[in-house]
Amino acid sequence: MADKKLMGVDLGGTTCKFAILTEDGEIQQRWSIDTNILDEGSHIIPDIIASIQDHLKLYNMTADDFVGIGMGTPGTVDSIQGTVIGAYNLNWKTMQYPKREIEAATGIPFAIDNDVNVAAMGEQWKGAGDKSDNVTLVALGTGIGAGIVSDGLLLHGVAGSAGEVGHVTVEPNGYMCTCGKRGCLETVASATGIVHVARDMAEEYAGDSKLKQILDDGDDISSKIVFDCAQAGDKLALMIVDKVCYYLGLGLGNVLNPEYLLIGGGVSAAGDFLLTRVQKYFDQFTFPNVRNTTHLRLATLGNTAGVVGAASLARA
Repeated sequence: MADKKLMGVDLGGTTCKFAILTEDGEIQQRWSIDTNILDEGSHIIPDIIASIQDHLKLYNMTADDFVGIGMGTPGTVDSIQGTVIGAYNLNWKTMQYPKREIEAATGIPFAIDNDVNVAAMGEQWKGAGDKSDNVTLVALGTGIGAGIVSDGLLLHGVAGSAGEVGHVTVEPNGYMCTCGKRGCLETVASATGIVHVARDMAEEYAGDSKLKQILDDGDDISSKIVFDCAQAGDKLALMIVDKVCYYLGLGLGNVLNPEYLLIGGGVSAAGDFLLTRVQKYFDQFTFPNVRNTTHLRLATLGNTAGVVGAASLARA
């Protein structure tokens, strides 16, 4: 009998990625479809089902070839019931039932969790987490989220908010956050937060700076432009990056004591230029036992973390 496979599904607001993997986590097939969020997201689950069924036919596979399907999704997930609510970038405003619907249509066991939790599982299993039982992935994107693997298990918290590192307060009288309070880490260190910090610091800066010129000309900037300017030696950009890394070091210093604390998401593309600066402040804001046992690293799986981690949910 042939070895059974795993399927991972990484559902995002723009695309939905799929992969078929071995039980050891090696990707054998990958594909993606556009995410259709029209009509309150009512097409999303039917489209996922249709794509799975189409590809099983394409690869001449059946439900019996699979251990299970795992999926990562935005929103508040009940991993036991297999439901999702509040995934606003998917236009899912009401309760969704992906486990019930996908299992019924495919005949394959199904598991689901939050997308950042799933990415953390992927990094823990096949990425920078090196299979450690204690790994935290902090994803720096439009917002900041985290997936926490503790003693080999995902932490969810009583209401699913265990990984909301982005809402650690780092500046009590700081910017207003979308969550309703001030000074959250994501207001100053997410991709959008970095731009906010840059605009404010540029207004007060009087020296020569390419970044200031871009802003003064009324052109849009991004976190990537800020880091690119900093790496080129722009003094204003270097001050902005230092401030952002100060806040990241402070915020991450409040995370539990994982063996590996991984930085991922779009902002992490700045690589070691970001990591070394965060490390400096992390060391400043943590006490010796954590400083000596928790290791900061960059996440390594990139766009495949979601499908790999999703597939890991389906392992027997």
